[in-house]
Amino acid sequence: MNSIYETAGITKQAFHSHMKRELKTMEEEQQLIPIIREIREEHPVMSAKQIYQLIQPVTMGRDLFMEFCFREGFKVEQKRSFHRTTNSLGVTRFENLLIGLELIGINQVWVSDITYYRIGETFYYITLIMDLFSRYIVGHSVSDNLMTEHTTIPTLKMSLKDRKPAPGLIFHSDGGGQYYCKEFLKITNKYKVKNSMCASVYENANAERLNGIIKNDYLVHYNPQDGKQLEKQVVRAKNNYNEIRLHSALGGQSPAQFEFPFLKAKNY
Repeated sequence: MNSIYETAGITKQAFHSHMKRELKTMEEEQQLIPIIREIREEHPVMSAKQIYQLIQPVTMGRDLFMEFCFREGFKVEQKRSFHRTTNSLGVTRFENLLIGLELIGINQVWVSDITYYRIGETFYYITLIMDLFSRYIVGHSVSDNLMTEHTTIPTLKMSLKDRKPAPGLIFHSDGGGQYYCKEFLKITNKYKVKNSMCASVYENANAERLNGIIKNDYLVHYNPQDGKQLEKQVVRAKNNYNEIRLHSALGGQSPAQFEFPFLKAKNY
């Protein structure tokens, strides 16, 4: 390899630094797709330039961000494509393990998604993980950027610590980069969690519906004024959702009430 570096006229350190930057950019690109899609659903004709000004990506300037949006089908006048992946560095995909699956208990399937919440000119990102059987929110995080170490990783660590699931848990998500980055997969491999992904954004409906409930039924009314307040109010919303909100799909019980017999039977 040293001879290759010499022939190319670069050092080993420079090569690895370049690759690290490329991988970080690719990771953020895949994280941005569902966020851009969500913004466009609420603001159908908002331009890529305007979205850039709102999001302020870490790894991309305005022009690169606009090129990325156009490449992924987010031009306003074009029909959008939500599950194209064109990055030449490659993207990990996992099979959708929920197809035909019968839910029989808690800690069998967790679903997750990331949404944004705007306060003034600042965008924050809320990551939630929910037990699909009981609809109980098992983990959350709030961050001011989309980097994996501030979104899915702390949320997953919180969930695993609190729930202690047995090996074989299915973790289902969309194809966002934060769900297949190397550091995230190290954790799922360590705890023998099975990764599952939907083929299109519409196959993670329960997680997306949860995002809407937390934002529109709780946070909008709590009206947090900054990031610290948002963190507190997400905890408040999570607790009210888990402990008090009644679900027709759970026989008119809250997620906590619905879970109790299962937790008791397993001596949690």
